[in-house]
Amino acid sequence: MSFFEIAHKEKNTHARTGVLHTTHGDIETPAFMPVGTQATVKSLDPRDLREIGAQIVLGNTYHLHLRPGEDLIAQFGGLHRFMNWDKPILTDSGGFQVFSLGNNEMRKLGNNGINIRKSGLSPMRRSGQAGYPDINEQGRLVAIDDDGVTFRSHIDGSEHRFTPETAIEIQHKLGADIIMAFDECTPDTVDEEYARMAMERTHRWAERCNAYHKNKPPPWAGSRPKAGKTLKHENKRQKLYNFTTATTFTTSTTTQHLFGIIQGARHRDLREESARFISSLPFDGIAIGGESIGYNMAATKEILEWIAPLIPEDKPHYTMGVGFSPLDIFEVVERGVDMFDCVAPTRLARNGTLYTKNNPSPTRGGQGRGYRIAITNARFREDKDPIDSACDCSTCAQFSSAYIHHLFNANELLAYRLSTIHNVRFFLKLMEDIRAAIKEGKLLNLKKEWI
Repeated sequence: MSFFEIAHKEKNTHARTGVLHTTHGDIETPAFMPVGTQATVKSLDPRDLREIGAQIVLGNTYHLHLRPGEDLIAQFGGLHRFMNWDKPILTDSGGFQVFSLGNNEMRKLGNNGINIRKSGLSPMRRSGQAGYPDINEQGRLVAIDDDGVTFRSHIDGSEHRFTPETAIEIQHKLGADIIMAFDECTPDTVDEEYARMAMERTHRWAERCNAYHKNKPPPWAGSRPKAGKTLKHENKRQKLYNFTTATTFTTSTTTQHLFGIIQGARHRDLREESARFISSLPFDGIAIGGESIGYNMAATKEILEWIAPLIPEDKPHYTMGVGFSPLDIFEVVERGVDMFDCVAPTRLARNGTLYTKNNPSPTRGGQGRGYRIAITNARFREDKDPIDSACDCSTCAQFSSAYIHHLFNANELLAYRLSTIHNVRFFLKLMEDIRAAIKEGKLLNLKKEWI
């Protein structure tokens, strides 16, 4: 059985449905993947995620490396056992977070940051570069070279280093089903000269990631629980959470599928060159990265149209960071994307911003379908309706908008959980509807309902 199987293709778009086969279960695509940065989708537990229909969650290599550390997680048998989640997990390589530290620092430099970029030097700055402090002088700084990246923890200022090999080894120890190659994530506005440097560095790192992943023996060999061995209290956990799969917590035998990442910023020639190069390597899936993706949807659509003829159809396509708006998901799905993730649904939920499709009432601030509401607004103080009458989540089934408004107003922690359940379920239900529409050849009809 191959890792990815295409089930249906639309005639009028590039949309398709399919299945990703992993050690911890199948994933129906197109799939929205909730982000669980630090081995948790914030405010939710595994039972919540199962009940709202999550097929897969993401873990963040950068954050998990800093705390509690990949070695400790490996002692528990991997990330699945550590967080008590028996379905698939994807971990990123940590590159986006590391380079974000440097990009933020570069923006603070103003014109100096621009000059560095135009000179061909890394936006993250090389350690000891004339006129700039060494990485040891300020904990905020990040230094990049052709071998990897040295950075300081945002938590305690400790110094760390990621290379393509260490990024893969950390992910090996975490034991995720899908892991990502280490790449340089370029800003949306980077000039072509630097974008080429970053792209070529990403390509060299992609080759190194592939070689290390293929040739390095699993780091847990001989040290993790053997397949089928039950950890203490695991039977109780399985009964409590209704785990039924035969592959529950099989981290020690997990097949890890490695994805490569296309870079090139907003430059067509670079994106096409990167698509050809990454597609030529033996990756299990193809991701499209860079700050443009998701952050700039006009550029995202353009980039996908440039590279669509160049990436293999028989591998899953993953746009990293898409999912701020339901309409964004339609745009990438109809261009052949199978997987996407975004922190927006959970982050906005914790700030009282909730997604709703059916919101026509002017008294509720209605401005058409697909509109987000601010539940903290005074107009919801006496609102007896649920957040969204069309939503099938447990929050909408049980609670009024007035109650959710009250929880936020009273700073009650339950507000975060109920709102996050709604927002995540909102996107997962949208994906169920999208998959059904693709099978019937009616994706564009469904999209019209949201415009």
